[in-house]
Amino acid sequence: MTKSLVIGVDAGATSTRVAVHALDGTRVGYAKAGPGNPSARGLAGAVASVAAALERAVAGLDASAVAASLAGVAGGVDALEPALAKVWAEHGIAAGPRITGDVLIGYVAGSPSPDGSLLLSGTGAVAARITGHRLAAVADGLGWLLGDAGSGFWIGRAAAKAVVAALDRGATGGVLVELVVDHFLGADDGPVARVPGAPDVAGGDAWTPRDTADRIVRLAQADHMRLAALSALVSQAASAGDPLALGIVGQAAEHLVATVGRVHRGGPVVLAGSVLTSEGPVREAVRNLLAGQGPLAGQNSPAGQQDATEGTTEVATAGDAAGAAAWLAARDLLEQPERLHPVFTAGR
Repeated sequence: MTKSLVIGVDAGATSTRVAVHALDGTRVGYAKAGPGNPSARGLAGAVASVAAALERAVAGLDASAVAASLAGVAGGVDALEPALAKVWAEHGIAAGPRITGDVLIGYVAGSPSPDGSLLLSGTGAVAARITGHRLAAVADGLGWLLGDAGSGFWIGRAAAKAVVAALDRGATGGVLVELVVDHFLGADDGPVARVPGAPDVAGGDAWTPRDTADRIVRLAQADHMRLAALSALVSQAASAGDPLALGIVGQAAEHLVATVGRVHRGGPVVLAGSVLTSEGPVREAVRNLLAGQGPLAGQNSPAGQQDATEGTTEVATAGDAAGAAAWLAARDLLEQPERLHPVFTAGR
């Protein structure tokens, strides 16, 4: 039997995707399952998610035709590779997947070039330099508490800080203020749901802006991940011209471009993560900064090293990560891998 199929796995903290492609790039199988991050879900849970997605993705296909497999995994552990090899064997696939990090797969989802950089902003944020399809350097990615500048969480926390500071000064107007107050208090019952200055349900004293700020602080401290959801509200308010939101967008973009500038040494910059792959003000601001910042790749280069792409940095957007993993698995089997890259990563 001709070995004519490859399998790519994108196993993240939110979901797992498995793609099966023919060697011409055509996607012939695809499935999603739960989180596949061993650090977040545990080894058994991560393996179960990958196994569930694999079973559906290869249904009806000749598993013995699989020539290669590759899994991009966030939070990989040493025991994952043999565990997945067992799963592959249970489905009649001779060899288990090669394991690599999700950062590399995020880059490959946007470019076939062996050398370039990834700039990712989702819930977290990280930049990485890729050399020869290997991870060469990383900047940020230090987590919500101490790093991830420009991430969705960072943007949401900046919004909450700006809004409670405005309320603390007695301000109650503005699109962002109204959206954030409604996000935290709009669904509550009773007087805490009232907008600043509105009377409570018992007809007593009005809630002051400071009261509202205190309530938002308590709710945010009780569930800090709630802050990440404010990122979408910042985009909404910025699109409406709100000054607070526009300032946060500008700061987030500056942080992200500065982060990738620390590692970039030429080649394309691939934008990944929900903040940078979705149309919105942060994505637009980042692209504008990258287009206008000629010294991006050269400003932190070793002395005497001239960046050939200075002023002409190519910016790409990540496509389907599971397809990218399949392309990387197939790369050495293809006569023209660069030409087929868009087919593998198209997500269909």
